[in-house]
Amino acid sequence: MNNPQAQQLIRKILGDLNHTGIITNTLMDDLKKLRPYAVEEKQPVIAKALRLAFEHIEEYDSFNIPIPEDEPLEEIDFTPADFDPTESMVYLITLIRDINNKLNIEELRDYNNAFVKYAEEH
Repeated sequence: MNNPQAQQLIRKILGDLNHTGIITNTLMDDLKKLRPYAVEEKQPVIAKALRLAFEHIEEYDSFNIPIPEDEPLEEIDFTPADFDPTESMVYLITLIRDINNKLNIEELRDYNNAFVKYAEEH
């Protein structure tokens, strides 16, 4: 994201995640604060990813979405023991930080699909 305040908030989120891991209330609030910047920059994939992320955390009180793999979504098993939720959230925020990379947008779409699939299964 290009807005300096958005970049500052992204740095805060990443710092919090790296220092303390996922604190659901703080992370949810920060994601909600970040989303308007994505809307302002006309980045619908990012706005959707942020919305789905904070809704997911609010609903499940955790982050249960693994880092997207190169395999089809149908084959992803959402077993929390198989991945590190903090690492996955850091990866998601890192993708959002650099929106000029086309591959990041594709991976954000994968996250968005994974959020929807997880909600359908749970």
